[in-house]
Amino acid sequence: MSFKGALLHLKTITKHRHKVIAHCAKAGILWQGLRHDLSKYAPTEFLPGARFCTGKRSPNEGEREKYGYSLAWMHHKGRNRHHFEYWTDYDPKTKQVKPVKMPLRFVAEMFCDRVAAGKTYKGKDYTNQSPLEYFYRGKPTRTIHPETSALLEKLLKMLAEKGEEETFRYIRGLLKRGKEY
Repeated sequence: MSFKGALLHLKTITKHRHKVIAHCAKAGILWQGLRHDLSKYAPTEFLPGARFCTGKRSPNEGEREKYGYSLAWMHHKGRNRHHFEYWTDYDPKTKQVKPVKMPLRFVAEMFCDRVAAGKTYKGKDYTNQSPLEYFYRGKPTRTIHPETSALLEKLLKMLAEKGEEETFRYIRGLLKRGKEY
């Protein structure tokens, strides 16, 4: 790990986190935004992140390419409830691990995270269509609860078609009503 890599990683994760905080404020979940991705600053995540940082994609991809897995990602997804991968549990009937439905406030944070990630990694090439395109690329292999996937897709389509202001207004309304989806 180089000093330059560590500095680039620190800059990238902090830029991303600040965008998530701003988006969470627009969605009405500022407290979640303030707590978002703090585990990325822990040595278990930060050191591999600095080693594999390019500023153009998640450093977890580089760690996976080298070792076949990412310890940083396993640490991260186990501590951050805005990742659908966190929401799996053992089903006593089937004796298998399966996805479970995410609470609405974490789906809202996941949406904010995806929009911020697109802006951070795509830079000037980002459009409101970018997070939806990313969603579609991973959809065939994603293991996520069907209702959670449907809501996230609905929000990403709304962003692509109607923009941030209307989508964040819609999310605030969902959260205010307190209804689950």
